[in-house]
Amino acid sequence: MDKAQQKRDLRKALIEQRLNLPDRLHKADLLQRVMRIWLVGRTDAVIGAYWPIKGEFDPLPALHRWKEDGELTGESTRRRIGMPVVDKVHKTLTFHAWYPGCEMEEDAYGIPKPKDTEVIVPTLLFVPCVGYGAGGYRLGYGGGFYDRTLATLSPKPFTVGLGFAQGFLSDFEPESHDEPLDAILNDNGVVWPSDRPDHAVVVEDGVQRLVVRFGV
Repeated sequence: MDKAQQKRDLRKALIEQRLNLPDRLHKADLLQRVMRIWLVGRTDAVIGAYWPIKGEFDPLPALHRWKEDGELTGESTRRRIGMPVVDKVHKTLTFHAWYPGCEMEEDAYGIPKPKDTEVIVPTLLFVPCVGYGAGGYRLGYGGGFYDRTLATLSPKPFTVGLGFAQGFLSDFEPESHDEPLDAILNDNGVVWPSDRPDHAVVVEDGVQRLVVRFGV
């Protein structure tokens, strides 16, 4: 079996596992909390995210809370959320302003996207993970949209993978064209790619502590 087929089979298996997690809603609640805590202190005014499909973690509740927090504190710069829109010609993504209740339409892949809202450029980008490995390398859906998009953005946004701990791959081997993420959040806490892939910062009762653990 060639490597491409192995990856296709791995994606299929991980998505099936994710859809059938018996406690997926509980894990999603934990990751919402991790995400909200992680965002505290970030200075970004524009964050890119995604519309969840195939059992992916939904980042939008935490981001809506983040946006509201900025309004409540009276920040001078309005916080904004961008959702990806596919450029079918170049197979890259642009990010269009999204807010709860904005009009949506399906893209070429059947995924909802904002309809006729302005293009915004995120300084922080949350990326969905089918799986992930040490060093911040992500297994996506194989389309290469995020890698191509990141290659076109200047300055490059800070990239954060989102996924459940179930998606950790201890033997994942990235390919030469794969770009590592700057950080990964899962339902156990904050996983930081580094030269010590067995280290993680775990959030418990609002307190971050360093433990020797990765993706579990």
